[in-house]
Amino acid sequence: MQDNGSPSKLVASKTTDFVGEDKSKVSPGKHKSKLRLFLLVTALVVALDQLSKLRIAANQPPTSLEFLPGFINLVFVKNYGVVFGLFSNHKGLHIALSIAGSLIILALLHYHPPTTTLGMSSLALILGGGLGNLIDRIRLGYVIDFINFQLFRWPAFNIADAAIIVGTFTLIYYFCKSGILRKHYEYKRTSGD
Repeated sequence: MQDNGSPSKLVASKTTDFVGEDKSKVSPGKHKSKLRLFLLVTALVVALDQLSKLRIAANQPPTSLEFLPGFINLVFVKNYGVVFGLFSNHKGLHIALSIAGSLIILALLHYHPPTTTLGMSSLALILGGGLGNLIDRIRLGYVIDFINFQLFRWPAFNIADAAIIVGTFTLIYYFCKSGILRKHYEYKRTSGD
């Protein structure tokens, strides 16, 4: 829909995403294809995350093992908190928040599915990362972190965390590129809310 200046007259317009897909004509076949992509990316993130954590847990480095000298070390850290170990010892809360976040993503996918591959992939990365860490919290009571950037002195993280961060930034990019945020702001401004 395109705003032609009058709040009561919205005009349908052809808009395309950055891969050239006409958003006004998303066929059921394309939607199924994007849904398959969503499921594949989600499953891939969960599988890579869990396999990497199992491998690290089975071969715990004594303190730190240089993976890329001067850049990345492999470590074994039990993270009982959330981001950077914050809010430790609230396992039930962490599990509840992870489940709530997953349900929000699934609701968004159901009621407002992204029309682009980037939008679908972003949601899949976030969901896959959330599920990967949720599995650890339920199974172990903590999350295994093992990637440590020496260069930035960043706290240790895992593949699920990386997927959530990449997914979040690409989702923000998707929202900006699609104009959803601008349209919402313009609507709010013209409606007086």
